[in-house]
Amino acid sequence: MIIPSIDLMDGKAVQLVQGRTLVIDAGDPRPIAERFGMTGEIAVVDLDAALGRGSNAELIKELLRIAPCRVGGGIRDAEAAIRWLDAGATRVVLGTAATPEVLGRLPRERVIAALDAWEGEVVDHGWTRRTGAAITERIAALRHLVGEFLVTFVETEGTMRGLPAERAGPLLAAAGETRLTVAGGIRNAAEIAALDAMGVDAQVGMALYRGDITIAGSLAAMLRSDRPDGLWPTVVCDEQGTALGLAYSNAESLAAALDSRQGVYWSRERGLWRKGSSSGASQRLRSVRLDCDRDAIRFTVAQAAPGFCHRRTSTCWGAAEGLAALESRLDAAPQSPASYTRRLLGDRELLASKLREEAAELAVAATAHEVCHEAADLLYFTLVRMNAAGVRLADVAAELDRRARRMTRRPGDAKPLAQGALP
Repeated sequence: MIIPSIDLMDGKAVQLVQGRTLVIDAGDPRPIAERFGMTGEIAVVDLDAALGRGSNAELIKELLRIAPCRVGGGIRDAEAAIRWLDAGATRVVLGTAATPEVLGRLPRERVIAALDAWEGEVVDHGWTRRTGAAITERIAALRHLVGEFLVTFVETEGTMRGLPAERAGPLLAAAGETRLTVAGGIRNAAEIAALDAMGVDAQVGMALYRGDITIAGSLAAMLRSDRPDGLWPTVVCDEQGTALGLAYSNAESLAAALDSRQGVYWSRERGLWRKGSSSGASQRLRSVRLDCDRDAIRFTVAQAAPGFCHRRTSTCWGAAEGLAALESRLDAAPQSPASYTRRLLGDRELLASKLREEAAELAVAATAHEVCHEAADLLYFTLVRMNAAGVRLADVAAELDRRARRMTRRPGDAKPLAQGALP
């Protein structure tokens, strides 16, 4: 897979050649993270912290709310690593701090050891000192302590000279079952696809910022099809993961979808098909993922009414159900004068009272039937409150995912009752 990189210096996204010469100042990293994060994890590197001359910590915390980020740069002890995991980093990247003593205090699956190599030899001190240690030996020594390695080929880093896949072979053998990501000089999508076929991820910076590589082109290079027309089946899901229907994609439609951040597909009859262009049932594209065999795609979308199906239902299998259906009904409720939801949305005190009432009834419910009944009531009023604030189920799910990444847990003791709280 491709791992796009955002290197931060003085609050801006930058690209350096061999860690020294600034060649690209890409400006505000936030829109870059939005774009890169649509296809998976991104790498965020705090160059200022790594060089000991400042920090972009507050900015990185913003990026963590935009996209799934592995965070590196200036993490020199277990405490700093844990702080980033608590902040929502999917994983942390440790360089010189990747020692058995530090790694032993961290969850293996969420730690990446960053190793820099010059012609197969480990280098450190900002790539200026050769250590005499073979990169394969260092990998073999640490592979039981980390979930992944990031190996940078320093001699080609930022040079656009290419990174032949065969260079990753010995590293992959040394890593065993531990995942491997490589970086340094990757210049085209074919190199990324070759690495992906080996089971190696490619971290890419310079080529993306220069436009030599695109995210869509990289995904297309990894995909394959056994269909005569070469199209890729594309499962379209809503933000709760419910399948809305099946469509097809090719390189052109995939690029158009990612560029516009809309649901764009390839119709076997009409060619390029922008969902909703005539019906109004448009889609905001939230994410794109490839399956494990690289022969199918999943689009996650925010689907506009009346739904995905040409029969004007939410899905090609009929109407939506459960919380997704409730959320859709709440969106439409204010249009009905007789709607109780409309009344609640217009009377915040009434809504607050009902939330307290239903939470209290759920707290004392005794039987499974009672718990189910009261939970349904509370969920309804909770979703009304969310609707009033413009909060979607997907937003809450993302917040829960961020909390699940925390290492440090609160005691969870009861708080003193506030004014107006449940008795």
